[in-house]
Amino acid sequence: MPRSTPYERPPSTWYVRLLVALVLVLLVAPPAAADEGAGWTARPAGAGSGGRDARPYVYLEGAPETVLQDRLSVTNPARAPLTVRLRGDGRAGPWLRFAADTVTVPARTRADVPFALALPGNATPGDLTGEIVASADGGEERRVPVRVRVGGPTLAALTVEDVEVSGRTIRYALVNRGNTPLRPRLAVRADGVFGTLLDRPARPLDVELAPGRRVERTEPWPEAPALDSVTVRLRVAAEDGARDEATASAVYVPVAPVAGGGLLVLGVLAVLGTGVYRRRTRRGAREAEADDELQPAEEARPLAKAGAES
Repeated sequence: MPRSTPYERPPSTWYVRLLVALVLVLLVAPPAAADEGAGWTARPAGAGSGGRDARPYVYLEGAPETVLQDRLSVTNPARAPLTVRLRGDGRAGPWLRFAADTVTVPARTRADVPFALALPGNATPGDLTGEIVASADGGEERRVPVRVRVGGPTLAALTVEDVEVSGRTIRYALVNRGNTPLRPRLAVRADGVFGTLLDRPARPLDVELAPGRRVERTEPWPEAPALDSVTVRLRVAAEDGARDEATASAVYVPVAPVAGGGLLVLGVLAVLGTGVYRRRTRRGAREAEADDELQPAEEARPLAKAGAES
């Protein structure tokens, strides 16, 4: 019987066990990893809500005093039930209402939750945003963007109010009187007795005014005069022709000369008052001496008259 070479020997037991273990790992591990890594999702419902054609956000459009409806899909790929709580967030958040605020999704199941967005009668025409927030028991969240377009006529109105000049600062307030957001621009001009002291062209401000919003702001004026009478004029403008202007006046007087002049006036008044007091005192003394000299003569007259009569 021929001898077998080392390469022709049958595989040992440990080698077979190793191959079996590798095969089992390859067959079992990937599904488990995929099941754990997929996680739960919350997306706008509709065709392809779980694939490439899924809607990236919820889009709703309507007029004030209308109710807009849509659905949210919550997918649970895990092997245990999933409980999530739903709420609205952002500017559109208070208007969102869900068919159920708490939803339990069974294992390996997707649940479509209807919701509605009720536009109030005073809703501002234009675009606004919000979010649907889905929170799981473990604190994990999923946020779905919501974009809303409110129909109706828009009104752009802007006012500048309460202008005040104080030292080297100009204070004022901006108010959005319309129903559309505004990004105002500001121009500042100051004129004194002898000409223009400040002329700043219109520039955009780092503020966005929502409808009805009021903001108080300041404008620095480091080159304010030391002695002058000035008139400050503020001009504001925004989109769709919204504009307004307001003025304020101020008088600049040096503090040191005024204080010195006031002390001088007080000193002069004090000297004059002292002189008047002294003159009145002397006059009273002279009048008293004259009365003393006349008193004996007046007393003698009755005596003389009495002697004559006797």
